[in-house]
Amino acid sequence: MFTGIITDIGEVLALEQQGDLRARIGCHYDMDGVDIGASIACGGCCLTVIAKGTDPQPWFDVQISAESVAITNLGRKMWTVGQPLNLERALKVGDELGGHIVSGHVDGVADLIAMHDEGDSTRFTFRAPQALAGFIAPKGSVALNGTSLTVNEVNGTDFGVNIIPHTKEVTTWGTAQVGDAINLEIDTLARYVARLQEWQK
Repeated sequence: MFTGIITDIGEVLALEQQGDLRARIGCHYDMDGVDIGASIACGGCCLTVIAKGTDPQPWFDVQISAESVAITNLGRKMWTVGQPLNLERALKVGDELGGHIVSGHVDGVADLIAMHDEGDSTRFTFRAPQALAGFIAPKGSVALNGTSLTVNEVNGTDFGVNIIPHTKEVTTWGTAQVGDAINLEIDTLARYVARLQEWQK
C-alpha cells in the first residue's frame, strides 16, 4: 500500500527479457533498509525487489510479468534505459497519509494530451480509456505515474489536474511531454462503489 507521495526519482539502468521482463532501477535509498521481497512503486507499478546492491550506486532489481507490461505504459515502450521513474516505498503503520490510498495496481494507461501554465503551476490534461473514465470525478483523487493528484475537471474521457512547481521538482512531472503514456490508477473507493452498484442490480 502506498500514498502517492513520491520519495525518490529513480532511473532505469537495465532492461532484460528473461521470461518475464527484469529491470534494474537506480535510486537514492539506503539499500540496507530495503529487504528482498519489499514492495516499491515504480512509475506507479507495485513491484517486488528480487535483488539489490550499491555498486556503483544504490540499485534494485524487479521482475515484471507480461500482464503488468500489457496493462501499463511498459507496453507503450515508455520504459527505456536512462528513463527517470517516480519511486515510493510501501507505507508503514504510523506513516503520515499525505496523499490518498494507492495500491500500485495500475488500471490502465492515460494519454497526456495538453499542457499549459497557469501562474506558477501547470495544467495537465489527460485522456483516459473509455472503460475507466466513469471512475474519475471532479475533486476526486487519481494516481498518475504513482503520484497522488486531485482532479480539477472532467469532460467525457478527458480530465485535468494542476501540478505545482514543488511537485514538478521532486517527481518526473518536470520532464513530462504531450504524447506521454501515463500509468493511471483510479481511486480505490470509486472502484468499490461501482462494484457494489453492479452487485445490487
